[in-house]
Amino acid sequence: METRHWSSKDLEILPDTNGTHYEIINGELYVSRQPHKHHQLVCSRIWMILQTWSIQTENGEAVAGPGLIFTDDNDVAPDVTWMSNERLASTYQADGKYHAAPDLAVEVLSPGTTNEQRDCEFKLWLYSRRGVLEYWIVSWMHRRVEMYRRDEGQLKLHSTLYQEYHTVPLSA
Repeated sequence: METRHWSSKDLEILPDTNGTHYEIINGELYVSRQPHKHHQLVCSRIWMILQTWSIQTENGEAVAGPGLIFTDDNDVAPDVTWMSNERLASTYQADGKYHAAPDLAVEVLSPGTTNEQRDCEFKLWLYSRRGVLEYWIVSWMHRRVEMYRRDEGQLKLHSTLYQEYHTVPLSA
């Protein structure tokens, strides 16, 4: 059985149903449903922090869920991106999408093996190959952020941040 090689043009003919999210990585179509409330809260908070910093420094801009087209068969929408003014000038095009790597891409994991594999393996591979400088994989379920940074031409795990849990004794 022959598998279909999807392209950005194919996305135009797919149904625009409420909450369905389409992405193409290396010609393979990934379909996901509307994300969990906590996923959206984490995305919003990350965007807000990055955008506040961007406004204060005037160094670039943060965008939630932008279209990011590397090639005709690599068309994705990271949860949040940050792009420096220098990259923005050459990346943003008239179709309202970015056509080159952002400085930072952030993916907030959704539950499910397919979702985790897409973000932790396939998108890591894609972002590394296409020149993203830094990639964060955020797990709201495990309260963890994996930070990958470009080193020797590829994204490598730089650090992992965990939320510290504090326990309060029941009795003194």
